[in-house]
Amino acid sequence: MTATVPHTKKPFASSILLWVRTDQPRQTGMDYWKGPHSKIISVTPGFDEYRQIHLAETNPGLWPATRGVETAIPADRRIDGVAEVTFASVLSPLLGRNQTRLAYKDEINVFRRTLLYAGPPNSTRWYDVAGRGEKTGARALIYLRRREGVGTRPFRKFVTDELVPALVNTGVMTELRTQVFMPWNEKLWDTPNVAHDNPTDQRFHASLMLGFEDAAARAAFFAGEDITTLSDELSDFASAAHAYDVSAALTYVTDGVILPQYQE
Repeated sequence: MTATVPHTKKPFASSILLWVRTDQPRQTGMDYWKGPHSKIISVTPGFDEYRQIHLAETNPGLWPATRGVETAIPADRRIDGVAEVTFASVLSPLLGRNQTRLAYKDEINVFRRTLLYAGPPNSTRWYDVAGRGEKTGARALIYLRRREGVGTRPFRKFVTDELVPALVNTGVMTELRTQVFMPWNEKLWDTPNVAHDNPTDQRFHASLMLGFEDAAARAAFFAGEDITTLSDELSDFASAAHAYDVSAALTYVTDGVILPQYQE
């Protein structure tokens, strides 16, 4: 498979998968995350970007049924949102330790489970796929679970050298971001009073953020022929592909600048 891979940025980033509390209306938790909790996170020193990825409440899984791949998102593990943090440098997390402690304490006010996924430097990649004037009107966030018996290096190579060029070749992407994760480690985000349970057979090894011009373009992609070809290749490397409908992507910090109001 050949494709001209566009200009690529390789930031140092992490993602925190979030489940809101169930003892209150879901929207109450999502609003608290968007408001009071975001104010604690946004002022953390060392951020280059901070985005909240809000996932639709109804999310059975956008990826079509694929042989040997779990594409239906289990209801008991369905994610509500993702905090996407990009650091100014690999040393930046050290700058924000005091503010992060405040975030730790506030998690119980909104979340019941939080899981931190991170990758080594250069494992996160943002591809410049948007044409001039193109804006992203709809997104899908995909989490991949590596198939048992597939090594980390072949899996990473598949994502970077096969999957990304195939997505670029579709010509419909307005945003493309990928992360390949280090082995999950609870101690990286062992916050108090919330769950961090993450059984081995439920862990993820990579994520992809796909942007489209609008919801119709997203629906056409997941119903089209390109996804069939991708699925055939994916089944050799992944045992799960959970594709979420993203309801909103809210940016609070960009280029190291805290925005007075989040941008969608």
